Amino acid sequence: MSPPEADVATAQPRQDRAARGPRPPLSARERVLAVWEYHARVYRRTWRGSVISRALMPLLFLLSMGVGLGSLVDHRAGGVHGTSYLHFVVPAILAVQTMWVANGESTYQVLGYIKWNMTYHAQLATPLSVRDVLSGHFLAVACHLVMSTSLFMVVAALFGGFSSWWALLCLPVAVLVGMAFSIPMFAFTAAQEGDNGFNILFRWIITPMMLFSGTFFPIEQLPGWMQPVAWATPLWHGVEICRMMATGAVAWAPLAGHLVVPVLYAAVGWWLAERGFAKRLVP
Repeated sequence: MSPPEADVATAQPRQDRAARGPRPPLSARERVLAVWEYHARVYRRTWRGSVISRALMPLLFLLSMGVGLGSLVDHRAGGVHGTSYLHFVVPAILAVQTMWVANGESTYQVLGYIKWNMTYHAQLATPLSVRDVLSGHFLAVACHLVMSTSLFMVVAALFGGFSSWWALLCLPVAVLVGMAFSIPMFAFTAAQEGDNGFNILFRWIITPMMLFSGTFFPIEQLPGWMQPVAWATPLWHGVEICRMMATGAVAWAPLAGHLVVPVLYAAVGWWLAERGFAKRLVP
C-alpha cells in the first residue's frame, strides 16, 4: 500500500468499535437503545416487587367489581346495555391500570433522575441529547406497559373477562393510552421541585378520572355538564376502545375518533417534555 493510500485508510473510522483507532459516532437508534438498556438493567433488580403490585391491584378490582359487584348488577339489572358487568368492567380496568403504571413510572422515578440521583445529568454529559434520553426512557415505559397489560389480560381471560379474540388488540391500545398519560407526566414532572405536586395529581386528576371516565358505569349517568369533561380525557377514549375490542363490537368510524385523542395527548406531551427537560437540564 502506497503512503497516500495508507493515510486514507488511517483517516477512515473503523466500523468495529471494539478495535483500536477512530470510531464512528453512535446512530440515533443506538443512542436510544443505550438509554433503554440502562433502564432495563435497573429493572432487572426490582422486577419482582413491581410484578406483584401490578398484578395484585387489578386482580383485586377484577374480583371485587367484576365478579363480586358484577353478579349483583347482572342479577338485578341484567348487566349494562345487554352486556354482563364482567365484560363491561374488565376492559375498563385494563385501561385504568395502564394509567396507574404510567403514573408510577413518570413521577417519582423521573424526579429522582432529575434532582435526587441526577441520572439524566450524567446521561447528558455523554453525546446523548435530550431527545435521546427521553426516547429511551419512553421506550422503557412502553415495555413496562406491555408487561403489566399482558399480565392482566392473562388473568382476566382466565376469569372469562373477554368475549372475542379481538381482545388481543387491547394490548396495543392500552400501551397507547398509557403513553398518552406518561409522556405529558414527564413534562409535568420536569417542572416540579418536590413531590407535593404528585399528591395533587393523584388525588385530583388520576383518581377522579378513574371514577368518572366510564370505568364502572356509563358516562350517560353523569350530569350533563360532566360528560364533556370525560370526553376530553384520554382514559374515556381508551376505555371505549378496549370495550369495542373486548366484545368484538368494533365500529370503525368511532374507533378512529377515539384513537385521535390519546395520539394528540402523546404528541403534545412529547413536545412539552422536550422543552421542559431542555430548560431544566441543559445549561
